[in-house]
Amino acid sequence: MEQKTNGMKKFINDPETVVDDMLEGLLIAHSDQLKSVRSDNRALVRADSPIQGKVAIATGGGSGHLPLFLGYVGKGMLDGVAVGDIFASPSSQQMLDVTRSIHGGEGVLYIYGNYGGDVMNFDMAAELADLDGIRVETVVATDDAASMPKGYEHQRRGVAGMFYLYKLAAAKAEQFASLDEVKRIAEKANSNVRTMGVALTPCILPAVGRPTFEIGEGEMEIGMGIHGEPGIQRGKLQTADEVAQTLVTAILQDMPIDKGSDVSVLINGLGATPLEELYIFYRSVHKLLEEKGIHIYNRYIGEYATSLEMAGLSISILRLDDELRELLDAPFATPFRIQN
Repeated sequence: MEQKTNGMKKFINDPETVVDDMLEGLLIAHSDQLKSVRSDNRALVRADSPIQGKVAIATGGGSGHLPLFLGYVGKGMLDGVAVGDIFASPSSQQMLDVTRSIHGGEGVLYIYGNYGGDVMNFDMAAELADLDGIRVETVVATDDAASMPKGYEHQRRGVAGMFYLYKLAAAKAEQFASLDEVKRIAEKANSNVRTMGVALTPCILPAVGRPTFEIGEGEMEIGMGIHGEPGIQRGKLQTADEVAQTLVTAILQDMPIDKGSDVSVLINGLGATPLEELYIFYRSVHKLLEEKGIHIYNRYIGEYATSLEMAGLSISILRLDDELRELLDAPFATPFRIQN
């Protein structure tokens, strides 16, 4: 049977079934860690859910960003995720099904990115959960420093830095802390992380079959969102050292970090950037922070929030204190990553 590709070169079967086929493959590969609670597989939870006495954490969002969002469900991390179509919000019913399946009696915390459809549907799911007697609290990730100017942080997008909200809040939940305490940690993480990204090429939505935007040969765009939202500066392609200087400077201007402080750094590939380039970029970032007397306590380098096959990267910097450092060190295991 001839593959329907709309002229694209992708290892898929049909542009209309990309998400369904992906979810089926994920569940086959990782049935020891994940289970589906809907016939359409759009609500995934930890295989051992619900965990009685523990605050449950749920997320959700559009497909096309692996391992964000569904790649962070697992021990020591999230309890469940609602899965939307590519770059589209999951429904409130899908989110409600996740909530009901993971509730262990101590409430549920929603953590997700600041996108209109997600906010509307998650809020509706929270209202419906309340009718079931399930207390839900929400923290919306707003780490993308390029998406709105300083003073408008609450309107910013959530991107790769959302990983830190997941990681820290989940570690607190694993201590069987209260819902209020788990929410406090997620909010603390959100206020102490900033992300800046740069894109080199567009991506192609399978159902559309053409690039979502254009970047000229030899050009790059700083601040572009993971759905192709416009950035803040387009210009000629620069070296890794030059791009690192631009992004790190912007983050430190937005979130000052004192000399002698500890931070965690996340270098995130957007889908088509080789690890070699990510490590070259990390080298540049390490030198810049070292010159400023800022100590990198730990680092994460790889793909954490992608945009299909977009070439580019982002850097997230998390400002640490003793409390966050301890939570960051806690182990976790998901289908995509393990920390011992």
